[in-house]
Amino acid sequence: MPEKEFQVEAAPDIPARVDVFLAGKLPELSRSRIHELAAAGGVRVNSRPVRPSRRVRSGDRVAVVWREETEAELGPQDVDFGIRHSDDWILVVEKPSGLVVHPGAGVKDGTLANGLLHRYPELAGVGDPDRPGIVHRLDKETSGLLVVARTREAYLFLQAQFRNRQVHKIYLALVMGRMPECGGVIDRPLGRHWKDGKRMSVKTRKPRDAETRFVVLEEFRETSLLEIAPVTGRTHQIRVHMSSIGHPLAGDTHYKRRKTPGRRHRLFLHAHRLSFVHPGSGETVTFISELPADLEHILGEERRLSAGTA
Repeated sequence: MPEKEFQVEAAPDIPARVDVFLAGKLPELSRSRIHELAAAGGVRVNSRPVRPSRRVRSGDRVAVVWREETEAELGPQDVDFGIRHSDDWILVVEKPSGLVVHPGAGVKDGTLANGLLHRYPELAGVGDPDRPGIVHRLDKETSGLLVVARTREAYLFLQAQFRNRQVHKIYLALVMGRMPECGGVIDRPLGRHWKDGKRMSVKTRKPRDAETRFVVLEEFRETSLLEIAPVTGRTHQIRVHMSSIGHPLAGDTHYKRRKTPGRRHRLFLHAHRLSFVHPGSGETVTFISELPADLEHILGEERRLSAGTA
């Protein structure tokens, strides 16, 4: 799936509409096609979905994602995942660890998106064709709650909440080491690592604001259980921020700074609580997912180790 990003330079005709800007950069995309992509969330300015009429200014980063006509359509597949809540407007999914949310680099099928189409074929007309109804994502190894829109109206409504940082997410995470304080705020800009573009880092040439808040729930001999609230929603934000202060997540093989004991067989990060305004009722709703059995087992090991009974 092609993806293009452009840096807006100073020019006499700037500011201009984003659809006009992209049509000039990508003649293979018509204005009407750009409008379709924008409606599906595929046109972004500074990583935020925008309408075609949005004006771009010098310094903006404009990105567009689209599907080539020759690319295979996303198909329905029977994929294992749980449903915490379902109504006419939304689904709240319990995503297991190991499940990729949507097709991407190296992953063509077997994703949550394929499973959603299998159970709810009407989602094919909601949002991006490769991400039916999906307005946010979790990493492959992260388990827990994820909201899916069932109608176009709900999709746009939820998108706006995420864009305006009105969706509140709480994660449970086990980190290496004991924390020096009972809580805190990590306010460190993130971006692609200045040498390794496959990793996110606080060492970047294109920093973007990122804020993570945390509270210590329980401490063990070698680890700490935290409740973490990301204020922003940057890629791998929690993992990078915790590693940047010397407390990488247990089981994180990508951002760890020290050897992680082998008994931690997967990333200890769980999307525990999700709160947002319901697109149908207009009321704030909250959903909670308790730790899955494998992570509870790890906590049991930590408690026994701390008590000297391991």
